[in-house]
Amino acid sequence: MSSAAQAAEPWWALSYRTVARLRHWGLRGAAVLYLGLMIGLPVAAIINEGFGEGLRALRDAFAYPGATQAIILTLWTSTVAAVVNGLFGTMLAYVLVRYRFRGRQMLSAIVDLPLAIPTLVTGLMLRAVYSSTTPVGRALEGAGIKVVFARLGILLALCAVTLPFVVRAVQPVLLELDIAEEEAAQTLGASGWATFRRIVLPAIRPAIAVGALLTFARSLGELGAVFLLSGNMPGRTLTAPVLIYQMANQWKYDQAAAVSTLLFTIAFVVVLVTTRLARARTGEDAA
Repeated sequence: MSSAAQAAEPWWALSYRTVARLRHWGLRGAAVLYLGLMIGLPVAAIINEGFGEGLRALRDAFAYPGATQAIILTLWTSTVAAVVNGLFGTMLAYVLVRYRFRGRQMLSAIVDLPLAIPTLVTGLMLRAVYSSTTPVGRALEGAGIKVVFARLGILLALCAVTLPFVVRAVQPVLLELDIAEEEAAQTLGASGWATFRRIVLPAIRPAIAVGALLTFARSLGELGAVFLLSGNMPGRTLTAPVLIYQMANQWKYDQAAAVSTLLFTIAFVVVLVTTRLARARTGEDAA
């Protein structure tokens, strides 16, 4: 009877294992297709646009007034922003996890604010505080510190926009740590700094690296806040994203694509290096 039932099944009937396998490959294919359309295809298009004729477009881009200085400035400010937010973002994450105080939830919500508002708005808010027409701006300029239309303004904009990346990368790791180890170390006479350096820091170091990497990568492409604070002066405060914007507005798409590809390549190399370093720290196979 069982054989008769099997014989009665239509030829197109599929086994449970076959259906599961098709579903698995279907989901994987959909994910790969979506990734290809959203990232892979645009990346391939911009590489072809910038380097379809070899290095000509890149040479023309470097001949653009202030182009070399803009790329160097972008790399420098992105690196400094990653270091600064790596330090203060870790401190802020530690305070949010380890201390209980009134207004902690509000502070945590404020940390995510740069992710919720346009970066142009962030730049406008910073300019409203630090421009030379405001009390804060005048006080700083009286002390010889210029923020708006200066490199310090670029760095301030990048730090403000990218602060959540480090905080939200470190905070979950801190929440998972067993506070009993810290308490035991302090009971044995270790100071607060020694406890943090020997117990907490080794555990959160990979998360700090991830947050700093995200900060660096995000800073490479920041346009809105920097556009309003830097003044975009070639050779002084012009950054690579603003340079790309100017080239595109002048119909120099191949040159803009060449500079964009250069920034993308730098960010991609940093991702690979950081991934290998993180694996080496955790003892995983880096191959």
